[in-house]
Amino acid sequence: MRVLVVDDELGIREGCRRALTSSGVEVEVAENGPDGLHKLRQGVFDVLLVDAMMPGMSGLEMMQQARKLAPDVIGIIITGYATIELAVQAIREGAHDFIAKPFTRELLLHVINREIDRQRLHGEAQRTKELEEKLLGLTRVKAEMEKIGMMQSRFMMTMVHTLRAPVAVLQNTIQLICKGYVPPSEQAAFLQQVDERAGELLAILDDLLLLSRLKENIGNLKAESVSLLDMLEAALAAFEKEIKENSLTVSLDQLDRPVILGNKEHFQALWTHLLSNAIRYTHPGGRITLSLQENPLEKKIIGTVTDTGIGIPPEEIPRIFEEFYRTKEAKSLQGTGTGLGLCIVQQIVCLYCGALEIDSTPGLGSSFRFTFPQTSPLTGAV
Repeated sequence: MRVLVVDDELGIREGCRRALTSSGVEVEVAENGPDGLHKLRQGVFDVLLVDAMMPGMSGLEMMQQARKLAPDVIGIIITGYATIELAVQAIREGAHDFIAKPFTRELLLHVINREIDRQRLHGEAQRTKELEEKLLGLTRVKAEMEKIGMMQSRFMMTMVHTLRAPVAVLQNTIQLICKGYVPPSEQAAFLQQVDERAGELLAILDDLLLLSRLKENIGNLKAESVSLLDMLEAALAAFEKEIKENSLTVSLDQLDRPVILGNKEHFQALWTHLLSNAIRYTHPGGRITLSLQENPLEKKIIGTVTDTGIGIPPEEIPRIFEEFYRTKEAKSLQGTGTGLGLCIVQQIVCLYCGALEIDSTPGLGSSFRFTFPQTSPLTGAV
């Protein structure tokens, strides 16, 4: 242990030196505040003993500066005027304790050892707290990892189940044809079924790939000026056949021409999945209404896709953005579907700092409304 004694009285300095040295303590002395601060800068000390009343720089002034130089040093004030006011002021200036003159060797050692023990206990308590916090953090990490592991397991099981259906149909159809069970006149119909299932399988894989990219490549995307109306028109053109086959009426409510900074693939996927949902889950003869607006006052771009379809029960709305999730009504109306479309939509909206709202009534239809800031924060390149 190293102790620095700062006192303008030679008798106090030497008395402290003798008392502490005889107990195996290494002692340095200084006769005033500036000298004490100089020695504090030159070496490392465990304890600082300072006289409260010294000419020039007082002990309290020196203690205040000493705390800046050596925050961990134990400061003890030596005083001939032990009062409550002085004790309060000494603690305020950074002292841990004070000792009144005259004092004995035993009292000096007792005060120093008490403060060292107190500091040690405080340090141990702090380390214990830090260890507990680390342990709590590790426990949370472990719980999160287990949760992620369970989610990954469920994801894999669901994905395998989803992919097995079209693959099984492909395999069975091909085997029937290869083994001669399908006459030539009927093979065209069977091959058409194979083609449809292959397309369904590719759609699932494309959705999985896009979802993976959306989750992993935030901030690493090629940004360009994209016309949201162009993306909407491209998506509509792709569904022209389905719209006619189901005798659906598509109404264009209001179409502005907002431009956003981002990735074309993302915005086409946004419209494609919202339109696909509306078309798949609207009964033949139903109506789909589209709108795309700019709101200069709020600096927002607003898009909506509204249908007169089967709607979504209120209790299932929180789950429709889960991967592979489909409502019972959706499954009964459409046997096939990946359950990834709305999950992809949500990822895209979040990626561009937007918001997504749903208004749906079972049996009457649904309305999906997305908003983007007019100036997208997205920059960078893939």
